Amino acid sequence: MAAQDAPPATPAPAPAPAPAQAAAETAPATASAMGSERSGPNRRFTGADLFDLAIAADPQISPDGSRIAYVRRSNDIMTDRARSAIWLIDTRTGEEVPITGTMTGAFSPRWSPDGSRLAFVSTEGGSAQLWVRWMENGESVQLTGLPSSPGSIAWSPDGNSIAYSMMVEDSGLQLGSQPAGKPEGAEWAAPLEIHDLITYRADGAGYLKPGFEKIFLVPATGGAPRQLTFGPYHDGGPLAWSQDGDTIYFGANRNADWQTDPVEGEIWALDIASGALTQLTTRDGPDSGPAVSPDGRLIAYTGFDDAGRAYENADLYVMNADGSNVRQLTENWDFSPEGLIWDADGRAVYAQYDIGGETRVARIGLDGSIRDAATGLSGGGLDRPYTGGSFSVAENDAVAFTGGTPLRPAEVQLARRGDTRILTDLNRTLREVKALGEVRKITASSSFDGQQIDGWLTLPPGYREGQRVPLILEIHGGPFAAYGPHFASDNQLYAAAGYAVLSANPRGSTSYGEAFANGIDKAYPGNDYFDLMSIVDRAVELGIADENALFVTGGSGGGALTSWIVGKTDRFKAAATQKPVINWTTQALTSDGAAYFGPYWIGAQPWEDPEAFWKVSPLSLVGNVETPTLVVVGSEDYRTPVSESEQYYTALRLRGVPTALVKVPGASHGGIAARPSQSAAKAAAILAWFDRYRTGWTRPPATGTN
Repeated sequence: MAAQDAPPATPAPAPAPAPAQAAAETAPATASAMGSERSGPNRRFTGADLFDLAIAADPQISPDGSRIAYVRRSNDIMTDRARSAIWLIDTRTGEEVPITGTMTGAFSPRWSPDGSRLAFVSTEGGSAQLWVRWMENGESVQLTGLPSSPGSIAWSPDGNSIAYSMMVEDSGLQLGSQPAGKPEGAEWAAPLEIHDLITYRADGAGYLKPGFEKIFLVPATGGAPRQLTFGPYHDGGPLAWSQDGDTIYFGANRNADWQTDPVEGEIWALDIASGALTQLTTRDGPDSGPAVSPDGRLIAYTGFDDAGRAYENADLYVMNADGSNVRQLTENWDFSPEGLIWDADGRAVYAQYDIGGETRVARIGLDGSIRDAATGLSGGGLDRPYTGGSFSVAENDAVAFTGGTPLRPAEVQLARRGDTRILTDLNRTLREVKALGEVRKITASSSFDGQQIDGWLTLPPGYREGQRVPLILEIHGGPFAAYGPHFASDNQLYAAAGYAVLSANPRGSTSYGEAFANGIDKAYPGNDYFDLMSIVDRAVELGIADENALFVTGGSGGGALTSWIVGKTDRFKAAATQKPVINWTTQALTSDGAAYFGPYWIGAQPWEDPEAFWKVSPLSLVGNVETPTLVVVGSEDYRTPVSESEQYYTALRLRGVPTALVKVPGASHGGIAARPSQSAAKAAAILAWFDRYRTGWTRPPATGTN
């Protein structure tokens, strides 16, 4: 078992802030204002500190294990956006050097098979292009001039070619045209937009242009790319080469009904010379993520049988390169492996998985043995404590991964033979200067059926034992996801304002087995309500939470549950529902998952069983709501569309329930916290709403940021 990262040293806790002071510190401030107003170091974590956070991602260890290329993500205070650069670490000395220098937007580093070159993608010059760096002389060359961003980069075994996937636009459906005879210099309206796809817009991408993702090949020294796949299907990654370099394996749904069967997928073999495609798997379910063994004889992949449920664990399979002799390696392992990498000796496959709110890397042997090769992975994001992270493996079995703690965002770490080293220190100033809130794990037995429910309490800095403080129940989205002992800027901002924050994993959460996740199948929201109330009760029993100062918030699935909760109970003083599902009928027909939500989450289409949709819609309970409830959504959310939030806000207003609608300009569902100033402002708005309803206290005017 790899050694766990010990919690970093932090300054001695400062006394808990007065509410006015804490509220002031959650508001973002400009660098110049901070410099002129401070009379001393600010020990509190504030919204302005979001600009100083950095996180490691996508660590790629060289084949010989001597170097790790990774993506360093940080925030630019001048553009209010995240930026990414590629850095290189010497695994022996720990020395770091930048690879991409002043180059903008560099990501997806991938080593050539001999470790002499590094391919990556960069937006230098304005559009995402494929680059290669020669490690011996440090020269980087742009290989492509593509109209769309390349993805799923994969080197050929001989290092002479690079395969990638890319969106290829087409003309789409044409219906008529504008009138002829437009005078020169006339300013006519834009042409009609015509859509004929079920998913015609996607969160984060907006309204989709007609086209399909295809596989391409380009010489590793530059030259004209060659398109390898064609047809009205999406052919995506990851891509895997045969050892002889003649075949590329990939996963795709190439059936005629691909739009209405969103959970289907097969493994395909693409003959590079002829372009011929061979389907290797045939089951009803999503087979994907092929990885070829070092000797080329076997293909590992993940998948499951589609049972029409909202959640299934994926399993790990291996088959011969021609698709024969399929074997399941994880039949009795109740977790879901992903990110497959073969051991250099070809006797095992590495994969990451979630367990109890944490992420690990397992070595899964062809003989059925399973052991952990790395623990403590982190990197699911910065704003909330989701599971996540990524890893790679060298020929000497060294595992490079991103790992962190509740007080430390993800760093690059290296695990080998039971020993783990942290190789980066991206947030040293944060750890040395800021007093962060301690995070404790708590458990509770659900009042519904006694199942154990895990949660993590973030305490206000300087918390004193026996002190009761206001509690924010913060509910994760997904709902098939999990919180755990990971850094979360939202939680630390709430804690700095004097609140304890409870991040819990009710039924429906992943990392506790398939049965636990499917405890909400066709019944969401439902009995997860009792799980959440039980762990709130536990926080009260522990003497931490003030029963008379309870608050609730959550995003996406957590927003749906927040709205459900205030329709079931009045015990919370105030709520903030973020990007929620409110009405399952409108959600199913306006989201970017229209083919999925009805059949898999409800079990029917809205016109087939409207009552089934209504009975799990938080809108059905709005007549019970008395809790002051803030509604928050990104203005370009296409996952839980803006109309969901607007319905709820309007219903609350019509009922006379205290409410306000907060829109985050330009933000998608997944990107609602992408821009630091908006992430800070959103947390500040929620805190200001909650502060209104803290018994016996009114926020005085802010007096400074010290």
